[in-house]
Amino acid sequence: MKIVVAIDSFKGSLTSIEAGQAAIDCIQSLFPNCQTELAPIADGGEGMLTVMMSTTQGHIQSLEAHNPCMEKITTSYGISLDGKTAFIEMANISGLPLIKKEQQNPMKTTTFGTGELIRDALEKGCTDFIIGIGGSATNDAGIGMLQALGFQFLDKSKKALGQGGEILEKVASVCIQNVHKSLKNAHFIVACDVQNPFYGPNGAAAVFAKQKGADDSMIEKLDQGMRSFSQVIQRTIGKDISQIPGSGAAGGLGGGMLAFFNAELRSGADLLLDLSQFESKIENADLIITGEGRIDRQSLMGKIPGKILEIGKRKGIPVIAIAGCLEDEEILKSAGFKGIYTTKPDSMPLEEAMKNETAIQNIKKVLSIVIQREMK
Repeated sequence: MKIVVAIDSFKGSLTSIEAGQAAIDCIQSLFPNCQTELAPIADGGEGMLTVMMSTTQGHIQSLEAHNPCMEKITTSYGISLDGKTAFIEMANISGLPLIKKEQQNPMKTTTFGTGELIRDALEKGCTDFIIGIGGSATNDAGIGMLQALGFQFLDKSKKALGQGGEILEKVASVCIQNVHKSLKNAHFIVACDVQNPFYGPNGAAAVFAKQKGADDSMIEKLDQGMRSFSQVIQRTIGKDISQIPGSGAAGGLGGGMLAFFNAELRSGADLLLDLSQFESKIENADLIITGEGRIDRQSLMGKIPGKILEIGKRKGIPVIAIAGCLEDEEILKSAGFKGIYTTKPDSMPLEEAMKNETAIQNIKKVLSIVIQREMK
């Protein structure tokens, strides 16, 4: 029997590799002759860099860059084995967890650090970029990123503006005189798993700015700023990005990259499954085990468990799923999962269940029962 394990990270507890290895260890302890394969996976958010490094055999590049509040920190990105492709997880430098709660203010926070990582990779000879844009602390439409690469954003008096979402409505023109020369030969793929437009009721500010520290007044100003900036983009480079699905991702970073880099927006789950050659890994498999920290009906809408279920159904391979937190079990089962199981015991406090070693043991305990049932 062959079992393939492809579990996304349990956010705050386990990486994809840790969760998957716990499952593999459990299977092999019970059935040493069972063929197992670990397929680390992510959807473009947390853990993407780790997964890509394990898939491409690339290396990690460390450097100092600026966090969303322009404080210098040590961060990293990945470079493929051939040195041509950079893998950047923007949350590692422009992410919400990198700043204190009292610093969270999307009027001020910037994606400048993400631009510094791109610049560093360009100067090391990278021409292809795969960038995961989940988990940002920002709503600056990528202006900070672009500033780090030499773009200047000017007000009506032709004066260069500062940083953060507060400048969006002040931008009147864009100066490209000092843009990094290597950008013209670079190709960008953006791993993005939200479909929000640039502005409006379902746009970047209206949907996501509150969780980044914005109050109602800020949200209104940011949305107006995004609308104004999209008009500047249309005037300057002739692109209307305002309603493109995903342009509002990461506080409009998706739209900024669409406009100025001619980037390709792709489903993070689809992209990572393709890059990891998942379908070749499940050839002749008898069972696929997937999962993530939380599974509910949203998991069927572009997330890893739902995507893997689609592939399993197409290939005729049963799929079971595990999760730290489980909701909508009947909906999930009716979608086609052979089984779906929660790893957290009802009596265990969430804080305890989220500890790394506890989460590993919980996966092993649940799967020891499930796998023995499947192997009968």
